[in-house]
Amino acid sequence: MISSADRVTNQLKTWLLLAALGGLLVAVGGLLGGRGGLAIALLFAVVLNFGVYWFSDSIALKVNRARPLQPGELPELERVVRDLAGRAGIPMPRLYVIERPEPNAFATGRSPSHAAVAVTTGLMELVDERQLRGVLAHELSHVVNRDTLVGAVAATIGATISYLAQMAQWSMFFGGRDDNEGANPIVLLAVAILAPIAALIIQLAVSRSREYGADTSGARLTGDPEGLAQALERLESVNVSMRERIAGMFRRRQPQPVPAATAHLYIVNPLSGSNLAGLFSTHPPIAERVRRLREMRS
Repeated sequence: MISSADRVTNQLKTWLLLAALGGLLVAVGGLLGGRGGLAIALLFAVVLNFGVYWFSDSIALKVNRARPLQPGELPELERVVRDLAGRAGIPMPRLYVIERPEPNAFATGRSPSHAAVAVTTGLMELVDERQLRGVLAHELSHVVNRDTLVGAVAATIGATISYLAQMAQWSMFFGGRDDNEGANPIVLLAVAILAPIAALIIQLAVSRSREYGADTSGARLTGDPEGLAQALERLESVNVSMRERIAGMFRRRQPQPVPAATAHLYIVNPLSGSNLAGLFSTHPPIAERVRRLREMRS
């Protein structure tokens, strides 16, 4: 059984990663942008990312072509979500359906009172009620844990570092910043190239940490870790074959059925292949997620 100490450890890991991201921002900002450049890049990133954060629900739902669930259309879905929301102590979220065959789901919204849960028609056709409860509990846990806010903070810091790197590269080519005259231009160029990569790696590590947290919270919400474990296995097996089809469509330059910008929201990333390097994945490996869930039974 995963203890409360383990849950605290996972939360601590997330905040340590965010602190590391913030430390990287300060270091890179001082080296590449100076105070003025750092302030400009940070302001731009805050405005952009918190604008996205504020409207995260409507943006995600629109780009995925989710439609509001009609009353009585999927009574099982409404009943399960209402029960889980009551257990979690949050308002009933808005429910949406995405007409797509791949089984998946995501939750979005800046707070529990502005939350929305979307499921694909493929999910409703594939899983049984036990597995559906596991999936929906995972998604509601993202809402309870304020993962949209955590993601927005990480994205803001990461974007600031990227803007600073771009500003530094332009200044090195076209002149600028007198306070870097004594710095080695090779070192500055290396930092400008590598800093955004390091920021992205940390940002994705934050995302993976939040997925583990939602798995744990979701399993505790239902009291049935095995239900979520089985759902993850079924979703992954179906999505693997669909990824291969998507890869073929991409080679033929046909549009992807899932918008890449929101693929990370889903409980199983529909665009991430199993051979994707772990450091650059938004989600932990399914096998590891299942292993941790099944450890909760003992």
